Amino acid sequence: MDISQLFLEKKLLEDKYDFFIRKGLIRHIGDNEDLVVAHLEKAKHNMLFFEKNINDSQFNDWLIVTLYYALYHAVLALIVKKGYSSKNHTASLVFLIKHYSQLKDDIFLVHELSIKKEDAELYTKLKEDRHKASYESKANFTDRNIYKYKQKVKDFIQKTEELIQT
Repeated sequence: MDISQLFLEKKLLEDKYDFFIRKGLIRHIGDNEDLVVAHLEKAKHNMLFFEKNINDSQFNDWLIVTLYYALYHAVLALIVKKGYSSKNHTASLVFLIKHYSQLKDDIFLVHELSIKKEDAELYTKLKEDRHKASYESKANFTDRNIYKYKQKVKDFIQKTEELIQT
């Protein structure tokens, strides 16, 4: 999926969103503040596990998996905050862009606490690397990769906390 197109073409984004709604992969669940908090706590829990294991590069593949799921639970917290649930990782990304970003047409709504194209790209890249870490036998991740992702995921979780409070 081309992330840039979803940010540029509102119709494409709406079509993808409607597809996931029709398929039942995004569903309205109403207010559930406890679930918002639970997803955010799970994101932080995953980061604690990551921190406890960061010094053992023998397990960088599992650190990638942990970082992805920390990020994903932050995304789920944002989805639930809007009264929805998601059963699909791509659907979650589409929901995030639709409900938390300023699209080209909405540029006058510039707000520092919005999901930017870079956040969506982090999600897709880390998702791809998580897949490699889980299923490829030769996936190698350097300490540099790990530290780069670590800061970006921490920043995203912080942004999530701020978005949830607004």
